[in-house]
Amino acid sequence: MESVLKEEQKRGGEELSGRWTVRGGVADVYGEDRATEDQLVTPWTVSVASGYNLLRDPRHNKGLAFTEKERDVHYLRGLLPPTILSQDLQKKFMHSLRQYNLPLHKYMSVMELEERNERLFYKILIDNVEELLPIVYTPTVGEACQKYGSIFRRSQGLYISLNEKGKILEVLRNWPERTIQVIVVTDGERILGLGDLGCQGMGIPVGKLALYTALGGVRPSACLPITIDVGTNNEHLLNDEFYIGLKQKRATGKEYYDFLHEFMSAVKQNYGEKVLVQFEDFANHNAFELLSKYGTTHLVFNDDIQGTASVVLAGLVASLKLLGGTLADHKFLFFGAGEAGTGIAELIALEMSKQANVSVDETRKKIWLVDSKGLIVNSRKESLQHFKKPWAHEHEPVSNLLDAVKAIKPTALIGTSGVGKTFTKEVVEAMASFNEKPLIMALSNPTSQSECSAEEAYTWTKGRAIFASGSPFDPVEFNGKTYVSGQANNSYIFPGLGFGLVISGAIRVHNDMLLTAAEALAGQLTRENYEKGMIYPPLSNIRKISAHIAANVAAKAYDLGVATQLPRPADLFKYAESCMYSPNYRSYR
Repeated sequence: MESVLKEEQKRGGEELSGRWTVRGGVADVYGEDRATEDQLVTPWTVSVASGYNLLRDPRHNKGLAFTEKERDVHYLRGLLPPTILSQDLQKKFMHSLRQYNLPLHKYMSVMELEERNERLFYKILIDNVEELLPIVYTPTVGEACQKYGSIFRRSQGLYISLNEKGKILEVLRNWPERTIQVIVVTDGERILGLGDLGCQGMGIPVGKLALYTALGGVRPSACLPITIDVGTNNEHLLNDEFYIGLKQKRATGKEYYDFLHEFMSAVKQNYGEKVLVQFEDFANHNAFELLSKYGTTHLVFNDDIQGTASVVLAGLVASLKLLGGTLADHKFLFFGAGEAGTGIAELIALEMSKQANVSVDETRKKIWLVDSKGLIVNSRKESLQHFKKPWAHEHEPVSNLLDAVKAIKPTALIGTSGVGKTFTKEVVEAMASFNEKPLIMALSNPTSQSECSAEEAYTWTKGRAIFASGSPFDPVEFNGKTYVSGQANNSYIFPGLGFGLVISGAIRVHNDMLLTAAEALAGQLTRENYEKGMIYPPLSNIRKISAHIAANVAAKAYDLGVATQLPRPADLFKYAESCMYSPNYRSYR
């Protein structure tokens, strides 16, 4: 066995300590990614996996796809029925999945597949992305998080609680993989539009990282989901005997930030400077603070602030083909002034500044925000949170959304409030009264929290609206025409963005990368997409879209001088495609 291992190390030219490479991301000591798919590979774990252990190892298990020879060599005779099914035939799983009526049951079935056969899970997810994305991620993942304690089967990531204070580095070293490329971390305080779910927010990092692999091509073994458990203020969970997290009120202030600082320091010490840390579903006050504090010292990204901003900007850039003019020719009104709303607004202002060659202060005047107290105006400036102050413009106070729409007369109405049914018939009809093609983006998740539905938007505007939402809606029939709404889903952006950072070996995230990602996404729409009123391309093409985004982001990283993977590849798009993880089964020695 040792001789085989040494031979593999010699062929791979690597030591088991695991240096970084680009083929799928981390050191490939067993030569799997350097081999073509028709070459034989060895199913290593700590030793060669065989027999019952091989069937229980999700990374190497192929179920009924093991060949006769593999069944002999790896002691599988009698442990499997005699029939042999190809991976394509195993996709009959989808037929079984469609028998479930409840989305949560589908979610549980899909995640159980991941736990027993990793490659089949990703193969099915990639081939059925439009059908399974709402199951693996929003909106179903929201319900899964709410019930995570009840449906918990086995750990899929790291739980780092206040009990581990002073020992976080040791906890990170408990994770079996030593070379990690992407960490998605949450503290569970603001899960989608559902509020504080504490430790049960783990479903979010798990779901996001599944998409990093399926849509972006990052190898599963290079992904690490983490939940930071500092308590919860959710009284229902605190009184729930089946709650899986710390039963105490949330730590705040110095205790909280010291704990997060220990975590960020430990991540950098354990995994190096090129590991991407994606903050997910932190409360507004913490999200901005963490991004500001660690943006200059770590490779960090907040999907709620930056990912949402980039995907919405892409939709706005694409919508110009239908609206006409440039971004600077239009006015934008946001309902919701939290991390998502202000993050989107800032990226729009930066893009307008870049296009029109004027200052960001000037372009911000085209963007207005409404929060729970009404339109954000100068007279409120003293009482505003710091991230809202740049959006306070000179205007008389306006207390509600409808009056704000009538006063500002925006081209685009963008909902990031997390409050459902707030784009009422009166609000939407007001938008239609002064816009030939009102742009309405109801971005809050899950579906129950969407500001309005696609059917409402098209019906109330008599089919004139350009509509996009955060969660998916079915096509709408109106006056004999079918309208296909866009989904401003962050999964268009973060997998490709993250993969671009990985393949370039980037050490920092810059706003220019977010602008580049948005422009790359907008460039993927076809004439047929526009004819259907779409401002986002079909998700069925997401792997190619992600490769384009990754190539553009990597190019920007090289241009900015923050890429460390040298020399720079001549064709970054082909390079990105070649680096993507393939879920196809491998043949074993």
